Amino acid sequence: MKKVLGILVIAAFCAVIVPLGHAKPEYAKKEGKKCVDCHVKGNPKELNDMGKYYKEHNHSLEGYKEAKKSS
Repeated sequence: MKKVLGILVIAAFCAVIVPLGHAKPEYAKKEGKKCVDCHVKGNPKELNDMGKYYKEHNHSLEGYKEAKKSS
């Protein structure tokens, strides 16, 4: 009985968590970028400017101009 309950808890957890993951390795591969190019380092759920552009422009970086970094 404990095994069945454990399996049900894991299944429920996966059913909730899996759809929350929007970052996909195929996006990085398609664009030739690394995950950290669009996601804030240390917080993969947060998008930087490039990631926000990508999300808002139908998963395309076409037309994106990276802001110049001040030195």
